[in-house]
Amino acid sequence: MGIFRIEGGHTLRGEITPQGAKNEALQILCAVLLTDEPVAIHNIPDILDVNKLIGLLQSLGVKTEKLGKGAYRFTADHVNMDYLQSEQFKEDGRGLRGSIMIVGPLLARFGKGYIPKPGGDKIGRRRLDTHFEGLIRLGARFRYNREEYFYGVEADRLQGTYMLLDEASVTGTANIVMAAVLAEGTTTIYNAACEPYLQQLCSMLNRMGAKISGVGSNLLIIEGVERLSGTTHTMLPDMIEIGSWIGLAAMTQSELTIKNVGWGSLGQIPGVFGKLGITLEKRDDDIYIPAHTDGYEIQSYIDGSILTVSDAPWPGFTPDLLSIVLVMATQARGSVLIHQKMFESRLFFVDKLIDMGAKIILCDPHRATVIGHDFKSRLKATTMSSPDIRAGVALLIAALSAKGTSTIHNIEQIDRGYEHIDRRLQAIGAHIERVS
Repeated sequence: MGIFRIEGGHTLRGEITPQGAKNEALQILCAVLLTDEPVAIHNIPDILDVNKLIGLLQSLGVKTEKLGKGAYRFTADHVNMDYLQSEQFKEDGRGLRGSIMIVGPLLARFGKGYIPKPGGDKIGRRRLDTHFEGLIRLGARFRYNREEYFYGVEADRLQGTYMLLDEASVTGTANIVMAAVLAEGTTTIYNAACEPYLQQLCSMLNRMGAKISGVGSNLLIIEGVERLSGTTHTMLPDMIEIGSWIGLAAMTQSELTIKNVGWGSLGQIPGVFGKLGITLEKRDDDIYIPAHTDGYEIQSYIDGSILTVSDAPWPGFTPDLLSIVLVMATQARGSVLIHQKMFESRLFFVDKLIDMGAKIILCDPHRATVIGHDFKSRLKATTMSSPDIRAGVALLIAALSAKGTSTIHNIEQIDRGYEHIDRRLQAIGAHIERVS
């Protein structure tokens, strides 16, 4: 188990390039199971969760060839379905929440798909009902071993149908779409997720020969085809990492340029940070953030009431950045209400910020009010543990802005979502070291 030791209070400067999108990678990698032809994927982030999924695909018999940094060719021409019944699979599948998305492709192509109850962040309930209800609607038979927490679906041939999803689940939509592209007939999915990473998946599947219309909306229409072919795909930059670097620049009052951000896929992110008083300049496809030496002021609503930042399914503000917004607000001028609607345990890291001197009122599991210090009182260094990926990075940003030397334990949580974060931060002047 490693730790980060961070000496805070230093100004950063330079350029940083976001990694490929983690959440897109987990969907795209599962889609290689839909064809026996080669699929080349570029801009894959070198992070723990993605590397675990690549290892899972290799155990399934998928041939992997590294083409260069962040680039692989995958060929699923001899998939070992017996691996799904092995004890090793039950162990491997539990360690990664993204493993749930192998079920749809395997069911569509091979008539069966299994998965143990997957792991991931401890941020509250993350039910799988949407996934399996959608697959059952397509004609799959469902079974569940309660003793081993082992799920399975089987079907002779999936049949297209109409379905209204009970929630706009991103991974649930991805799983159902990947199953429906090889189903017989037409599938209509209403209340589908429509975030950029799901759009990327649909575009890739269409290049492989799928017939998906309505991409980018919450109504997807899929005409099933007999087979899919190979393709080449490049990941978007990770919008969550981009938001994290914006928060880092603000909290450390640093001048930073974030390169090649894919402005067209950022949605509400620039606007929300603008409401928090952060100046963002668009320079070609880069974000330039000047040093906020005079701090930053949170806007109020027109009627003078306190600003609320809340999460919502796309095109709403992503829940993965609420932790970053919350930590930034601790040094803002003004107050803000953070409303985390989607996960009931995601705000429980604020006690660590309170220990560092932040003024935060945890109203209930979903809401926290933050009263900013306006840099008149710095956060204090402390020892803490990373509870999940996004809270871990928020705590890391807090430590980089704080007085003194902080220690963060359980950094494997951060490594699950951020590529070589210590080295990349060192390159822009951060005083951070990884200690075994």
